Amino acid sequence: MLPVLALVGRPNVGKSTLFNQLTRTRDALVANLSGLTRDRQYGQGRLDDTAFIVIDTGGISGEELGINAAMANQSMVAIAEADVVLLLVDGRTGLHSGDEALVSYLRSENKPFHLVVNKVDGVGEDIAASDFYQLGVEHIHSIAAAHNRGVRKLLAQVLSPWEQELAPEASGSDKDGIRVAIVGRPNVGKSTLVNRLLGEERVVVYDQPGTTRDSVYIDYERRGRRYTLIDTAGVRKRKNVREAVEKFSIVKTLKAIADAQVVILAMDAHEGLVEQDLHLLGQCIDAGRALVIALNKWDGIEPDEREWIRSELKRRLQFIDYADIHFISALHGSGVGKLYGSVHSAHDAATRSLSTPRLTRILEDAVASHPPPMINGRRVKLRYAHAGGQNPPIVIVHGTQTEALPASYKRYLEKIFRRELELHGTPIRIEMRSGENPYAGKRNKLTHRQVERRRRLMSHIKKSEKKVRQKKRDG
Repeated sequence: MLPVLALVGRPNVGKSTLFNQLTRTRDALVANLSGLTRDRQYGQGRLDDTAFIVIDTGGISGEELGINAAMANQSMVAIAEADVVLLLVDGRTGLHSGDEALVSYLRSENKPFHLVVNKVDGVGEDIAASDFYQLGVEHIHSIAAAHNRGVRKLLAQVLSPWEQELAPEASGSDKDGIRVAIVGRPNVGKSTLVNRLLGEERVVVYDQPGTTRDSVYIDYERRGRRYTLIDTAGVRKRKNVREAVEKFSIVKTLKAIADAQVVILAMDAHEGLVEQDLHLLGQCIDAGRALVIALNKWDGIEPDEREWIRSELKRRLQFIDYADIHFISALHGSGVGKLYGSVHSAHDAATRSLSTPRLTRILEDAVASHPPPMINGRRVKLRYAHAGGQNPPIVIVHGTQTEALPASYKRYLEKIFRRELELHGTPIRIEMRSGENPYAGKRNKLTHRQVERRRRLMSHIKKSEKKVRQKKRDG
């Protein structure tokens, strides 16, 4: 499971700035105002091969009233969700009574935490941190989040307990079975689908949204193959999320998506494709997970509506044309068995080993059919490709000026690699690498050779002329 990091602290200590650095986004609003963040914000980050989930929270001063009290409660919930807490303090203003109160609270909850002294730029790390040693905290880090200074070192220490734990996942091994997560909005029939796939009433099913509060991992075997089925809580829009226990379930769903090898996205055929379905779809794509789409409650759709729904889905889901779409009834079992075939093909494609010679041949053929564009009067050169990882498959392309390659050409390469490698059901990622020009310096070397040859030729000519003049004098 992915580690969850919660950023907590007093208002205006730089939590949102650090959140944006960790997730490499600008999702959190940042301004020199206290209390700007009021609700929790979830994001995903990665340090080398270790992925994690990070939660941004509102500031806690200990004197909250009204909306600020609710905001502080959000921070308490985030602390409960987290595996480890990053407690941010301001290195410029020094130790505050609110900082001491938060340290006492984290200790009373027996929650692992690191003290992060932010805004040390222009102050000095030792001077900024000196005020906080009296708290007796084991882990103290000095950073400047606004300049990304010290952030990587902080992450390396915080995530070190998970490096070995998460390493086996990167290999894509399925010795423990294919991990399949069932995700979707509340009341689309996820738990009913889980029970139908298992062939037994394994999870609670009730006609009320939000019956499932936590992710349930179920190991089983079917026809000689092993699986781990993950039933998740439904994820609604943030404005509709009210109960603390439901907010707790969101991070579990995000972790389940990251933990799975194949995701089955369940949707309600009666409601069609709605905004929250697209949001969940984006989470699956961002996580790089193999994908199968199941449109549930298909038995309740009138025959004349079915063709319109099919064409609408095909039109709106063109960007994931690699994913199979199944029309099922989890309640009656129709079409459910066919999901296994799509799960198998998607998993096999996502974890397949790709050879360097074959990838390079595909690249060469693609470039020959459609050469890269000219950049500043020089054509981008793509030389060879090799595999960079699995689940999702990663193809690393080496060449020159690759950083200037347009996104449209990268999509073209992605399409070619997917077609030639028959990668069905999984996204594929193309990464470009620019190395030193292998021909750099050869022109200078050739010019030097020409100069040397010319020098020898001129020397030979001068000697010949000297001999001719000598013969004339002697003659």
